[in-house]
Amino acid sequence: MKIGALDFPTPVFLAPMAGVTDTPYRILAREMGCAMAFAEMVSVLGIHFRNEKTLAMLKTVPEERPLAMQLFGAQPEPVAEAAAYVESLGCADVIDFNMGCPAPKIVKNGAGSALLRDPERAEKILSALAKATALPVTVKMRIGWDENSIVAVDMAKRAEAAGVAAIAVHGRTREQYYKGRADWSVIAEVKRTVRIPVIANGDIRTTGDLSRVFRETGCDGVMIGRAAQGNPWIFRSFRSFLETGAEPPPPTIAERGALLLRHLDMLIHCKGDCIGAREMRKHATWYTKGLTGGGNLRDAFNHAETREDFQRIVENMIAREKSA
Repeated sequence: MKIGALDFPTPVFLAPMAGVTDTPYRILAREMGCAMAFAEMVSVLGIHFRNEKTLAMLKTVPEERPLAMQLFGAQPEPVAEAAAYVESLGCADVIDFNMGCPAPKIVKNGAGSALLRDPERAEKILSALAKATALPVTVKMRIGWDENSIVAVDMAKRAEAAGVAAIAVHGRTREQYYKGRADWSVIAEVKRTVRIPVIANGDIRTTGDLSRVFRETGCDGVMIGRAAQGNPWIFRSFRSFLETGAEPPPPTIAERGALLLRHLDMLIHCKGDCIGAREMRKHATWYTKGLTGGGNLRDAFNHAETREDFQRIVENMIAREKSA
């Protein structure tokens, strides 16, 4: 599939996730075969006021390109201004707009999935965004606010008319948050309605899910979110499956431990010893999910303060596996 001039023979993308899809993880995902990563969402007002923390989120490195930078906002003018600024930095290849975040602090300000309840304003934002930048514009949305207001098809039509190059649809409503099942039938309806590429998102965890979502929705690509947490190997698996029909073996305990420590080193390099170690705690529990003694591992990682602490936990983890 293509997004603007970008061609993705194996269209498996990393979904934007706040606190997860930062530069270190985006690099790891790309190395594993992710076609393009979507950065964690960035506030257009933060860009407008040149907030230091916001601007830090716009820093990228060549190893993670191509990259989609996701913006969120509630009004056309600041969204357009932010898009032009992002383009001027040369830090992204695609600008994505968030119409799916269910978090109350985002929704109460009229952004994220709140825009699903205001289609006219959403269309004006997307139109202003597309006109403000020469970069291809994409949008990530949910299927509706709740089960009584499934608006994805209408919003997809509006997005296409506004000049959006591709649409990612998470098959849940805002009210579902991340519970229940993603409704792929709505994604299929969106695909039948628009001519631009449609990317399916939600409950795609295995190669069986991958095969089924392409078959059931006709989608052009897939976007992987929570299933990629602590599991960048999912991109290697999915890419291999799409290209050859086979998937590689899962990572060994030693491979998990080695990548966990490399991820930690990347976080420390980017954010310093203290912040890097603290941010690695959640990643470490994801990397070791499902392993024997997982509860004890999670507790150990959640109390780790230094690189040496993580190294010791990983070495003990591998040693226990060898002696089992």
